[in-house]
Amino acid sequence: MNRTKRKIFDTSMDLFAKKGYDATSIEEITSVVGIAKGTLYYHFSSKEEILEFLIAEGMKLLEHSLELKSRLAQNFEEKIHAMILVEIKVVDKYENLINLVMNEFCGDSKRNEKCRQCVYECVDVIEKVLKDGIENGDIKECDTRAIAFEIFGVICSGVMLRYENNKKIDMFKTAKKYSDIIISGIIK
Repeated sequence: MNRTKRKIFDTSMDLFAKKGYDATSIEEITSVVGIAKGTLYYHFSSKEEILEFLIAEGMKLLEHSLELKSRLAQNFEEKIHAMILVEIKVVDKYENLINLVMNEFCGDSKRNEKCRQCVYECVDVIEKVLKDGIENGDIKECDTRAIAFEIFGVICSGVMLRYENNKKIDMFKTAKKYSDIIISGIIK
């Protein structure tokens, strides 16, 4: 991604997360980035395309990170801990993306559906690890979909913790705490 597109990406993510998609105008994006509308339209055909790009790129990064970390872990507990840590790191680095996705998750529009689909794809990765855990005898039979959503919800919890504390969270300590709670409920 070139520098201008990156700046449009970062600025749009920040504005959409803080003000909401509908309250952010193309004019505001171009003003903050410091470019002409034509330059923005060279990179993106519409505000909707910017949003779709933000969501798709950001959530694919999370999905791939979840897959990679779970694949590299040696056992089930390490897989859960690694996935939770990845999610918390995403909150730390891409908080505006998570805010944006969660703000746009509900509703009936195309962008709401896109946000839900991206979240569901991440939840699918987590659910696969849980199903493998059951198959391998690492965890007891459980509602893998519900627990996968619970684990994904750590992202939201991490964002809320940051707002409450108005500071950075200790990612490793928080991941360990969440991992211990989740694993204690499903381990055999």
